[in-house]
Amino acid sequence: MMSDAIHLISAWFALLGALVIFVAMIGVVRFPDVFCRAHALGKGMTLGISLMLLSLWIDQGTQAAGLKILAAIFFQFLTLPVASHLLALLARQLDFPRFGPREIDDHRAAKGAGRGS
Repeated sequence: MMSDAIHLISAWFALLGALVIFVAMIGVVRFPDVFCRAHALGKGMTLGISLMLLSLWIDQGTQAAGLKILAAIFFQFLTLPVASHLLALLARQLDFPRFGPREIDDHRAAKGAGRGS
């Protein structure tokens, strides 16, 4: 009986993770520029993958595999947002077009400054 409840909770977390990833995918397709897409990708994939790994951890328990899954969740929270941020910075350095004009743009003002001046 308890095993069935654990499997049901695990299945709900996996379904919720898949739903979050699906919504993030819709955001990547629908958003107008690379910066909005990177934001949707970073947030959605971090939460979606973590929920799916959490469902696997609930199913596995606190065995050795369960501890490895917890480590994987921790590293997902560290690496996915950083990768998304780096993609947005690269797009900014390459002057990818933005969705709308910004009143304050610190990167454009600092582009000529620094580096030997």
